[in-house]
Amino acid sequence: MKLAHRLLYYLGGFGIGLILLFFFLGGKKTSCDYGPSSRVLKNIRIKKRTFSDQAATNMQKHLIDTTDISFLLTDGDVNFSKSNTKLDSCKIYFIEGTIKEKNVTMLVENCTSIAKINSVEINQ
Repeated sequence: MKLAHRLLYYLGGFGIGLILLFFFLGGKKTSCDYGPSSRVLKNIRIKKRTFSDQAATNMQKHLIDTTDISFLLTDGDVNFSKSNTKLDSCKIYFIEGTIKEKNVTMLVENCTSIAKINSVEINQ
């Protein structure tokens, strides 16, 4: 069999496989949270969130609400060099991202059943 025929068969099977994957996984809420940052953000998103007084004050001052925080927990990045992940009880994560064209940084204390947002800083 010539190389062109082999390549054609390979690409045909690959295309059919992609279509089947799209069909089976298209309607499901599957995610690819395999990176460390994605896993941490997903872990924080599924827990009950509380806000410190300082974080709530800064959010009100800069007109940021909990929807914006949820967006940051979806599209933000965890800066592990500024985080303290060696604690036994509650690990502290430094999360950076952009909300409403403003650079926002958060300090989140991630415990087993609750995630407390300790600070929200807005840098314009």
